[in-house]
Amino acid sequence: MAEAEPTIDTPEETAAAADGQRPRGRRRIAALFAVALVAYLLDLVSKIVVVAEMEPTNKSIELLGDWLKLEVIRNPGAAFGMGEAFTIVFTVIAAAVIVVIVRLARKLYSLPWAIALGLLLGGALGNLTDRIFRAPGVFEGAVVDMIAPKHFAVFNLADSAIVCGGILIVILSFRGLDPDGSVHKD
Repeated sequence: MAEAEPTIDTPEETAAAADGQRPRGRRRIAALFAVALVAYLLDLVSKIVVVAEMEPTNKSIELLGDWLKLEVIRNPGAAFGMGEAFTIVFTVIAAAVIVVIVRLARKLYSLPWAIALGLLLGGALGNLTDRIFRAPGVFEGAVVDMIAPKHFAVFNLADSAIVCGGILIVILSFRGLDPDGSVHKD
């Protein structure tokens, strides 16, 4: 039986990354897909629960007084309800993001990048699932949003995963860490 590779970078891999060379370590594809699966399932389950329990009664639930509530909103557009006439465009964009992330996974050796891309992938899949399977029809479905902070847009867990993944990508880029595990000093 073959011995499994360690999941922690060796000093040689860390030194190779610091020198700007691609590490020879283990790809982080499993981490990417594990994070994506968790983000997707949390989003999917939260939407199923709020649609089943809250939508029929059309009631909101106060979590922190009127500062944070749960309320069900169907959003055919993008962030802040903009672009309602472009639902199909958002569907195509989400599908393209998924394809790009899956293709990038082949070159992925960085755990932080795997987490960031996993969050993006899980969030994109969550909202794409709504666009495909929810009313009014295939590729025109309205996304279920439910987290309603005071004086801000209503959003869902997929949106949160996308934003967190995007923020992490910006931080990694500023720190010079590339998806292949190399570090550049620009």
